[in-house]
Amino acid sequence: MHYDHEFSIKVIVMEIKRDCYLNKLITKKHNGLIKVITGMRRCGKSYLLFYIFKKHLLESGVAADHIIEIAFDSYENKKLRDPEVLYPYVKEKILDGEKYYILLDEVQLLEEFESVLNGFMRIPNVDVYVTGSNAKFLSKDIITEFRGRGDELHMNPLSFAEFMSVYEGNKYDGWKQYVLYGGLPSVVLLPTPEQKIELLKRLFDETYVNDIVGRHRIRNKDEFEELINILSSGIGSLTNPKKLSDTFKTKKNKKISVNTVKSYLDYLCDAFIVSKATRYDIKGRKYIDTPQKYYFSDVGLRNARINFRQIEENHTMENIIFNELVGRDFNVDVGLVCVRDDDGSGKTTRKQLEVDFVCNKGSKRYYVQSAFAIPDEAKMQQESNSLLRIDDTFKKIIVVKDTPAPWYTDDGVLVISVYDFLLNAGSLDM
Repeated sequence: MHYDHEFSIKVIVMEIKRDCYLNKLITKKHNGLIKVITGMRRCGKSYLLFYIFKKHLLESGVAADHIIEIAFDSYENKKLRDPEVLYPYVKEKILDGEKYYILLDEVQLLEEFESVLNGFMRIPNVDVYVTGSNAKFLSKDIITEFRGRGDELHMNPLSFAEFMSVYEGNKYDGWKQYVLYGGLPSVVLLPTPEQKIELLKRLFDETYVNDIVGRHRIRNKDEFEELINILSSGIGSLTNPKKLSDTFKTKKNKKISVNTVKSYLDYLCDAFIVSKATRYDIKGRKYIDTPQKYYFSDVGLRNARINFRQIEENHTMENIIFNELVGRDFNVDVGLVCVRDDDGSGKTTRKQLEVDFVCNKGSKRYYVQSAFAIPDEAKMQQESNSLLRIDDTFKKIIVVKDTPAPWYTDDGVLVISVYDFLLNAGSLDM
C-alpha cells in the first residue's frame, strides 16, 4: 500500500465521543468502590473524567458544588498533593448528606494516595473516581493497592469507529490515516502529517520510554529501546524471551539475558504500550505458555518507532483487529489447531494450524481470522482451513480488507470487510 504523506487531512476539531467508556462509568456509579481509570498515557482518561463524565453528572441534576475535582498536575493544586492538606480540604466541601463526586486526576502525584483514597471511601456519601498517567499508577496490579476496594475501567486509544466520528471524509481515506497515525486523541486532532509524526515520536521517547526507565531504574536504556524496535518490526509474530535474546546475539551482536528480556516485556505490558496474546490449543483446551504474540496498543506509536518505514498493512490490520476485540471486552488468545493429514503416500503428518484470534466473553466465543485479501478460491481455502478443522459450533469469521457486503461461505464462515467489522459494534453477530 502506498502512503502519501502530503495528502490533506480533514479533521473536525470537536468533541470526541467516548460513549462506550461513559456508559461503563455510569454503570459503576454508587457501587461503593473506587473507580480507577487505567490506560496508556494520552489515551483520553482525563478528558473522559473531567469533561465527559462531569457533563453527564451535571445533566443528571447533580449540583456543581457537589462535584469536587482536582487535577494534581496543575500548579495551583500543588499544595493539595500533601494528604494532610487534601483530606481536610475535601471534608470541608462536604456540607450535607447528599451524594458528592470526587474526581481526581494524576492521582499518583498525591503522596500516600492509596491511604487517602481508602480514607475517602469511609465517608458514606461520596463516590470516588481517579485517573493516573505514569507507569507506576498504570501497572496492571494497581487495584491491589486499594485492598480490594477498586473497580478498574481500562481505556484504550480511539477505536476506528471513534476516529471516524471526528474525521471529515470517507471511511477509505480515514482508514489510511488510522493505519498510519493511530488513535491517540491528541495526535488525531492535529492538522498536518508533520505535526502528527513529531508528536508520536516525542511521546514515545519523552513520555512512555522515560516513564518505564525511571520507574524500573533500567540501567541500559539503549538495550531496552532496541527491544522495542525489534517488537515494532515484528508485530503479530510468534516470539518469546529466549528467541528475542537470541536475536540480540545474532543480529545486534549484543548479549542480553532471557530474564532481562522477560522483565522488559513485562514493563511494556504493565504500562499498556503492548499487549500479549497467549496461544490456546483449541482441541486440547489448554494454554501454551510460549511462544506468544505482542501487539501495540496504538499502531501510530509503533509506526513512529520504526520511522514510518515498515508499514505492512496486513500486519497492521491484524493489530487493529486485536485491539478492537480487546476494546469490546473479549479475552483474546491466539488459536492453535492440531490436525493429522495424509501426506499422499499413506503416511500421517501432524500439523499445527493457526487461528488468529479466539475471543471469549462469558458463554460467547468467536473464532476470528485476519486476511488482508482473498483474491481466489485457493486463498479462501487457505484462510478457512484452520477454522473448518475446529469441531465445535461457535461462530467463525474472516475479516478481509474489503468485500462488497458481509456474506457466508458454503461452510458457514462469515466473511466481512474490515470497515463493516470495525464500524459496527454488533458485527460479530451479523
